[in-house]
This record gives sequence, structure tokens and C-alpha cells, in this order.
Amino acid sequence: MQKGLKKLVILAVICACGYFILSNHFIFIGKDLRVLKKSHLTLENTFFSTQGKSIDSVMNVDDLRKDGIGKLLVEAGKITEEQLETILEKYR
Repeated sequence: MQKGLKKLVILAVICACGYFILSNHFIFIGKDLRVLKKSHLTLENTFFSTQGKSIDSVMNVDDLRKDGIGKLLVEAGKITEEQLETILEKYR
């Protein structure tokens, strides 16, 4: 009986980890790792690095833009609030 319970607990932990990965973007900004909540479960852009990318190319990714990567870039000091508003105007 305990073997079955142990397997069930392990399976539940694996499922919870999978759900956490599917429901978040893991964004690398420089050497920092930031976690951004996804608007829907998907594997697309789960791991994303801004290294070597322009701000425009980062903001051009629809899912990331809609989920709020702009706010992360402002928090990281990569852009200002005014620059973010200017960039977001292009997509409205």
C-alpha cells in the first residue's frame, strides 16, 4: 500500500513541476533569470534569452509582449517607461 502511495506522490510532484513549467516563461535578461506568468499553457517561448537581441525583436514576440515582458525590461533597466509606451503604441 505504501509503495502505491509513494508512486502517486512522485507522480503528483512531476505533474506539478510540469504545470509550473508550462504556465511560466523563464526569461534570461543578462545573467538574471526572471519568471513571467503565461496567459495560457504552452511550451512556446518557455525559455527565452534577450542576449544579443534588440529591444524591438524581443517586443516583437506576441506572446511575450502580451504577457508583460516590457515591464520586466523596465525593471531590469533595459528601457524606460516612456520607451515602453512608445514601443507598445506600434502594436495597438
